[in-house]
Amino acid sequence: MDRNQLTGLILMLVFITIYFQFFAPEPNPEQISQLNRSDSSQIIDDPQQSAIGQPSATVLSDSARTRLSEMKFGLFSSAADGEEKITTIENEKMIVSFSSKGGVVNKVILKDFKDFRGAPLVLVDDAHAAQHIYVDHLSRKVDLSELYFTGRGRSNVTKAGDTTVLEYRLTLPEGQSVTYKYTIPGDGYEIGMTVVQNGLEPIIGQQVTFAWNQRANRLEKDFKDARNRTTVKYRFTDGDVDELSATSTEKEEETLDLATSWVSFRQKFFTSAIISATPFTNGQVSSYTNFEDTTSVKNMAMSMTLPYADFIDNNSTFKFYYGPNNYAILKDVAPDFSENVELGWSVLSWINKFAIIPIFHFLEQYISNYGVIIIIMVIILRIVLAPLTYKSHMGMAKMRVMKPELDELKAKHGDDAQKAQQEQMALYQKVGINPLSGCIPMLLQMPILFAMFYFFPNSIELRQESFLWATDLSTYDSIWDLPFDIPFYGDHVSLFTLLMTASTILYTWSNSQMTTVQGPMKSLQYIMPIMFLFFLNSYSSGLTFYYFVSNIVSFGQIALFRKFIDEDKIKKVLDENRKKNVNKKKSSFQQKLEEAMRAKDQKKKPGKK
Repeated sequence: MDRNQLTGLILMLVFITIYFQFFAPEPNPEQISQLNRSDSSQIIDDPQQSAIGQPSATVLSDSARTRLSEMKFGLFSSAADGEEKITTIENEKMIVSFSSKGGVVNKVILKDFKDFRGAPLVLVDDAHAAQHIYVDHLSRKVDLSELYFTGRGRSNVTKAGDTTVLEYRLTLPEGQSVTYKYTIPGDGYEIGMTVVQNGLEPIIGQQVTFAWNQRANRLEKDFKDARNRTTVKYRFTDGDVDELSATSTEKEEETLDLATSWVSFRQKFFTSAIISATPFTNGQVSSYTNFEDTTSVKNMAMSMTLPYADFIDNNSTFKFYYGPNNYAILKDVAPDFSENVELGWSVLSWINKFAIIPIFHFLEQYISNYGVIIIIMVIILRIVLAPLTYKSHMGMAKMRVMKPELDELKAKHGDDAQKAQQEQMALYQKVGINPLSGCIPMLLQMPILFAMFYFFPNSIELRQESFLWATDLSTYDSIWDLPFDIPFYGDHVSLFTLLMTASTILYTWSNSQMTTVQGPMKSLQYIMPIMFLFFLNSYSSGLTFYYFVSNIVSFGQIALFRKFIDEDKIKKVLDENRKKNVNKKKSSFQQKLEEAMRAKDQKKKPGKK
């Protein structure tokens, strides 16, 4: 653009601005409400109020339509009318449709997956989602998604190796333009996008916004569980990953004041996301559940500010991800993008990432039946943990051997529990027993059990995979749908949960025969299995099946350990330790424990009359 053209353009903008501000008549409110959709750059409460609106029923004359378009779009009004054309591109993993109206993604179908009805899995469609790029122009926001883009030349689709390149261009009368260039690789779930502007700097303000509203389609059998695992997740450039509350029944929203590298709409097993090469400067995100809507899980929205300088310098490059929450795939999409898979907090996440998932994927290469894979995983982990389990059983065996002497101490000191405990600690030191030796190995195994609690319900590999009577190992295995809902239990009966509970109670009883636990604690240990019966009834059947098999294998281990543990030999060793430690000084731990007991006893004495 030369100097004369630029001067003429600026003067024209000045005259148009003065006209609109001082001389233009007020538009008819009814026409404006029909033609002007609600500003999608704002966080919305109701998806019916999103940019996915209904066409106007009022028929306007061409001159009236042109005038309203000029008022609404300014210099962009030349692209306000056109014919929408859909371009569909398919690769190995997905079928993606683009619309020339707005030059945006119109629909995404994932080829390797089905929804809970067995129909093709539609992750995104124009009835439930809309993307927008807004620019400031003549003191208003212009939504480029309402304008019609055209292809370059005879076709807007070209090939670069196995990558398909799709271009949409919006050209203004004075030659200014905006071009969207999409790249779709021959395989995978990512779509690249580059925005190239030409000559827009004089006619737009310094606010460019990307907005995305989506009513997440219902894809899973368990509607409630799907809602509780759907949310907006985002990563700041400092590495902090955060999310809106997924289980909240109220509207959730957050203002992002820090630079943000990616924002995702995460569902239980699938994610739609945008990753920016140059971070968004700030933005807003929100989520809202419309409980009357049975076709979608949750309404989510983002409104992110693009760096203006990057937009003008044509450095606005993005990457969209439309695909499964598979850790092996997500970890290569962007930094910390694998956080879209729920693997637990801190230690639990590490166990899943570096132990459970590698074992699972290794077995997956050779075994197609996921029930068999779960059984083999139980056996492998039990073998790895066998030394700890053996040490725990050895500790319990030592306590059983000492039980007669411990009972004597309790009888000797009667109601003086503190004195009896001091004597017990002295006895433990003499015979060389650590009273925690039976508990510590069990506690060390707990993180693995809890890691499984996150792994199985969120493992997309188990989705819609059947085993025995379970038709889908990623959700509950109902053998009886109840005509009513039981509080804290549900409206169905899961057989694997029943088997897990029964085997856990039996395993607890078997262990109690080998321990010295007495009194209320002996009864309390049965409460946890009963609680799990209610808590896990609606959980992944893969998880409850794992726990059930783990209990069965544990019975085998107990039987095996009993053959190797000779309590007569243990007693001889303890007696020898007693002789060696006759004159042994008390350990610092025992001394501090006794001092604490004496101090506690002294506090009680003044109160006695």
